[in-house]
Amino acid sequence: MKYKDYYAILGVSRTATAEEIQKAYRKLARQYHPDISKEPGAEEKFKEVGEAHDTLADAAKRAAYDRLGEQRPGEEVRPPPEWREEYTDSGFNFDDIDLADLFAGLRGGRPFGGRPASGGRPQGMAIPGQDVEVTVPISLEDAYHGTSVNLDLSMLQPDEHGVLRRVPHAFTARIPKGASGGDRLRVPGKGGPGMYGGPHGDLFLNIELQPHALFRVDGHDVYLDLPLAPWEAVLGTSVEVPTPDGAVQLKVPPGTQAGQNLRLAKRGLPRPRGEAGDLLAVARIAVPAKPSERELALYKQLGDESKFNPRAHYAREVKRESRTH
Repeated sequence: MKYKDYYAILGVSRTATAEEIQKAYRKLARQYHPDISKEPGAEEKFKEVGEAHDTLADAAKRAAYDRLGEQRPGEEVRPPPEWREEYTDSGFNFDDIDLADLFAGLRGGRPFGGRPASGGRPQGMAIPGQDVEVTVPISLEDAYHGTSVNLDLSMLQPDEHGVLRRVPHAFTARIPKGASGGDRLRVPGKGGPGMYGGPHGDLFLNIELQPHALFRVDGHDVYLDLPLAPWEAVLGTSVEVPTPDGAVQLKVPPGTQAGQNLRLAKRGLPRPRGEAGDLLAVARIAVPAKPSERELALYKQLGDESKFNPRAHYAREVKRESRTH
């Protein structure tokens, strides 16, 4: 009886969880299914994957398999005496049997001798349906309040002859309040139908946030450019600003600098769990494009009287560089 490394066949570690084993099996079963795959040897690989899954997905069979120890694939293996005593009937013969036969009939912790009867559907043939991924563009308002979207999907589905064909499926999905760009939402059981009694796959919604005329979104924080007149930035003021949930008053402190973030806590996008993000108003200094004669005169007067030099650091840097050379 030659040893097969069922863990290596599924591409998982020997400490893999049942969920990891199932996930690996679903992926490989779809990849090598004879009705889908065109790869050479796909059918044999499919059977091998099913055999590994049948053993490792069952806790009793997996425990018995692990007791055999880890050996090189293809190496002749004979179960140790204690394994025979625990898992076999007296007089069980290991001749003319392979590893699949050994575990295929394991019931109640004890395997039977001999090969399973021919005919019928082999174990491991139940194939889960395809997982389906679709990009769902939503507006910022939809992200804030939640929404429903109508999806027209095309899924692989076997016809009455078992031939896979693409079949249209209409589905309405609920996008919860607080979904944001880059989120991946899972809708269990709404993917492609399974084959040979396998369960439906899952539907995954990749959320894509559409651009907004005023707001930029980073996670659940929302950014807004806030134009300020020079005197508003210098003297400070209170201005009305929009948020995803309506306009609010924002206090602009005296001496606000261009590019400074003025934070409105919890005025960003809500989170499905926990507090909402923040709104950050980014100060931008705006000047009149066509000032009046009086405004020009006042700006000139200010320029003549002010000692403020916004480029003073230029001279300091040049002086520092000259001392180092």
